[in-house]
Amino acid sequence: MSEKQENSLWKAYRFPLILISSIALGCILGAHMGKDALIFKPLGDIFLNAMFMVVVPLVFTTICSAVASMSSMKRLGKVMGSMVLIFAVTGAIAAVLMVGTVVLFPPAEGTTIALTQPENLEKLNTADQVVQAITVGDFHELLSRRHMLPLILFTILFGISLQMLGERSRPIAQGISILADATLKMVQIIMYYAPVGLAAYFATLVGDFGPNLLGAYFRSMVVYHVVTLAYFFVAFTVYSWLATGGRGTGIFWKNIVTPALTALGTGSSTATLPVNLAAAARMGIPQDIREVVLPIGATAHMEGSCLSGILKIAFLFGIFHMPFAGLGTFASAILVAVLSGVVLSGIPGGGLVGEMLIVSLYGFPPEAFPIVATLGFLVDPAATMVNATGDTCSALMVSRMVEGKGWFQRFYKPQDDPTA
Repeated sequence: MSEKQENSLWKAYRFPLILISSIALGCILGAHMGKDALIFKPLGDIFLNAMFMVVVPLVFTTICSAVASMSSMKRLGKVMGSMVLIFAVTGAIAAVLMVGTVVLFPPAEGTTIALTQPENLEKLNTADQVVQAITVGDFHELLSRRHMLPLILFTILFGISLQMLGERSRPIAQGISILADATLKMVQIIMYYAPVGLAAYFATLVGDFGPNLLGAYFRSMVVYHVVTLAYFFVAFTVYSWLATGGRGTGIFWKNIVTPALTALGTGSSTATLPVNLAAAARMGIPQDIREVVLPIGATAHMEGSCLSGILKIAFLFGIFHMPFAGLGTFASAILVAVLSGVVLSGIPGGGLVGEMLIVSLYGFPPEAFPIVATLGFLVDPAATMVNATGDTCSALMVSRMVEGKGWFQRFYKPQDDPTA
């Protein structure tokens, strides 16, 4: 290997390797220090809050700019239609895979957990939750990452309105595009702090919750992480191969490492959005497609959550000694998993709402909620890694559906990709 190639590889993988080393260091510190590792929590929170700080302006400026600059409303409709189809199909595939796994390896087999009665657990009102998912009561509530779906809906409508105004809106659209570029530059600055932030975050997680990995939840953890890693490597390889005709699979894996590790460390698809957008640009995904699909996907496309949804349902079935069998049971579980992982993921309260939905729809007693909520927390990092990576893969597939068979050869520019 020539010195030039070695320098190119080091340049491509330097930052991911630094992040991996930081995460490993954090895990070691957390395991060694236990609860004392909580002293690092503020350092991790600074990084997480900094990422969340830029999410709202990033979502607004990138989506609005992309929609307003679409060449036509017909193209926007094609992008949105392809995106919804891909989100639903990939979520269902993930759910079906986990159904087959939990049938073969029941996650709660031989498990006995002492039930804890939660306080003030309210029955889930699905209609109210759907309303909260897509609307807010006042404009200022849009300026919060806790209301991402209403913000996205408002931004899309605003972008469509700008496009309908034609030439009159061009100065505003250009200004929003400049704001989007400035926000992405801000993200680059924040990422210089990522190694410290991720090390502190993992030290806190391992030190505070490490003991929960043992005992009653251990089997579920093993089942979930084996399936999730298999899905991560196999499914995304297949999807990227189909999307690029086999030409972009290597490019995808070279560029997805940093977003995947960021998602694993932060536990948030929205916090990963900035680095995901940068990776998608290096892959050659058209700007208007990546700036629509990725922000929406960060809120409403959760393949990892579909996987964990089935695990949670099967786990509760096992805890309460109910048979998880039959086509009706499997179909309802897949529907609930896709609903909680794709639709309800944007509701304020995040995964807890989906977990409440599972408890409510299946008629489990209220004390089932803390059981499934704890399991949800334990599998969340790996789930988020799959969620965020799935967003980028979906953008690749949307590009294939919108731009046609040879899109990758036309749009990918090696000079813009340091891994080339």
